[in-house]
Amino acid sequence: MAVVLGYDESPGAEAALDAAIQVAQRYGEELVLVYGAAPPGGMGEEFKSHLDALLDMGRTATAHAVEKVEAAGVTASVRLVDAKPAEALVQVGNELDATVIVVGTNGESPLRGAIIGSTPHKLLHLTNRPVLCVPFAR
Repeated sequence: MAVVLGYDESPGAEAALDAAIQVAQRYGEELVLVYGAAPPGGMGEEFKSHLDALLDMGRTATAHAVEKVEAAGVTASVRLVDAKPAEALVQVGNELDATVIVVGTNGESPLRGAIIGSTPHKLLHLTNRPVLCVPFAR
């Protein structure tokens, strides 16, 4: 089992990282950082180039976070997944039988999140695992 964190180096993800570290410490579990890297579209050379760029961004973003996790004494690993963020989190959460999936919010209202389809909102509808949504205080 593991604590799964949706991470993209945004301010909301940074707040979620701190909470996920605390949860992983409390339960003595590995913290798995997940970066969903599905580009729009799905065909052609542009798609491949876009996916490669997103995966590079994901490697850079998660490398910084892994340093922070390991400095806190928590075991960390990274999963770069070719899927939209919510789908990537569900996939990895199921694979690892995650104790909880942690995501940050960007401070938008629940109604706006429901209308435009925020990752936390989608995740709550896609998974049967506990989800910890960490608010980002501006």
